[in-house]
Amino acid sequence: MLYNEEAVRANIRNREGKRVFYLGKGDQLTSSARDYLQRERIDILPGEQAKVSQYRLLGGGTIGEKPEHMTHLNGEVLVVKDHPRIVFRGKLDTLEAELILCQLADDALKAPVGEILALARQIIRCEVLDEPLVPGTLCGLTEQEQRQRSHFPQDYYGQPHFTPSAEDGAVIARLNRARCAAREAELAAVTAFRDRDGNPTRVDILRAMNRMSSMLYILMVQWKGKL
Repeated sequence: MLYNEEAVRANIRNREGKRVFYLGKGDQLTSSARDYLQRERIDILPGEQAKVSQYRLLGGGTIGEKPEHMTHLNGEVLVVKDHPRIVFRGKLDTLEAELILCQLADDALKAPVGEILALARQIIRCEVLDEPLVPGTLCGLTEQEQRQRSHFPQDYYGQPHFTPSAEDGAVIARLNRARCAAREAELAAVTAFRDRDGNPTRVDILRAMNRMSSMLYILMVQWKGKL
């Protein structure tokens, strides 16, 4: 297989707290992919080293084989499949599926929803690798600009807040369904990322989840204004 930079980014793994990339026998890297790994100081390891002989458990101890009721929290740590962080990842998977369906609903949604989809995938990558999520614009809007537009849509789009109905059509229904999925994922994130005192441990992820659902609502408002 020939790995380009995008494929390499998607296959970065965490091994003992360090980011690594496993390159299988016969696999190759494009020059941009290799430059990315060197720039980020990510070690390239032989693919055969990806197999773990001993898994670690959160409660202590190790296990030789992965049971069916457990899955990877990261490369070497196993947790039960209903662990809050695994539940959160599942909610993000559902959100990604809904976003793709939104893109298929109308060509005009491919670009803006594509940005939201990219953010969802960035969130899961940063969560798995335990990396900080760097904030940026979303669909051309800063966090503050997005907040203003979602709170006061009448001022920006000439369309007041509304409750979706069947009369609004399939596109708004799709966007609303994706918005609901984003909200569910956000609630799962609140549960997954808090300490024993209830304080959030990944504020960056929580803020990004809120931004996605708000942006989907803005797209609904914009579409409603066109009807």
